[in-house]
Amino acid sequence: MNPSAESPSSIHTDCAEVQVPGQVFLVIAVASLSENLLVIVAVIKNKNLHSPMYCFICNLAVFNTISSFSKALENILLLFKDAGRLNLRGPFELKIDDIMDSLLCMCFLSSIFSILAIAVDRYISIFHALRYHMLMTMRRVLIILFTIWVLCGTSGALMVGFFEAATVTIFFIVLFFTALLLILLLYVHMFLLARHHANRIASMPGAQAQHRKSGLRGALTLTIKKGVFVACWAPFSLHLLIMMICPENQYCECYRSLFQLHVVLLVSHAVIDPAINAFRSVELRNTYKKQLLSSASRICKRCA
Repeated sequence: MNPSAESPSSIHTDCAEVQVPGQVFLVIAVASLSENLLVIVAVIKNKNLHSPMYCFICNLAVFNTISSFSKALENILLLFKDAGRLNLRGPFELKIDDIMDSLLCMCFLSSIFSILAIAVDRYISIFHALRYHMLMTMRRVLIILFTIWVLCGTSGALMVGFFEAATVTIFFIVLFFTALLLILLLYVHMFLLARHHANRIASMPGAQAQHRKSGLRGALTLTIKKGVFVACWAPFSLHLLIMMICPENQYCECYRSLFQLHVVLLVSHAVIDPAINAFRSVELRNTYKKQLLSSASRICKRCA
């Protein structure tokens, strides 16, 4: 994503543009790649994680992996450019840049829809527990995932191809805040119902009570994930909004001067999200440990 963060020369502002070293973005991208690949492998290998919620979590991790790879590649190209070995204005380089921007836009949209899908899954798991496996079949999960990929892939390409059009920027911002509103409304309804059902858990049979407790724990995890998502993506979305509503205001320029910090927050989401999954899910955390121990054991055998 390359909306310019530079202040137009006609605008006087005392706020200097904040520069973040490219190495910072590269480190974040590599850390994100490592974490999200670990999530993907864990979900694929552990049969206990073959459930709709973890399918959506794995899908989100795939998109995080794509965005991290794109950002890492972008920063490697910038390092080559700084070394004088690359012309970023060349036709091949511009095409690569458009592809990376399309992938980043696609990943942004997919993050929203994946979190929305996880929210709906948790809602059904908590309040329609007896019908959950009838409503959330793997066939429907695959249809939802396919729809997310097609919709976000097409939208990402269109958003980059027509980025100069104000309509596209408006669509980008409206989609972000609309999705947040939908998830917020779902949360309000979810936790109002949770409060109503809380007193009934003790009187339920053991298995059903345990399932509902697990669902409420999943809802809390989703609340944390949504809060992190908003904290990481909202500054960038506000940056786009400011570009539209006050492009020549010196006070708005002060906020725009922080553009690279907003991008740091944006790419950090792909690092924080899998860490939340590991912290909140015992099954996922145990799978991580087994994977790491297995990898360490293989390395030790080779060294010996």
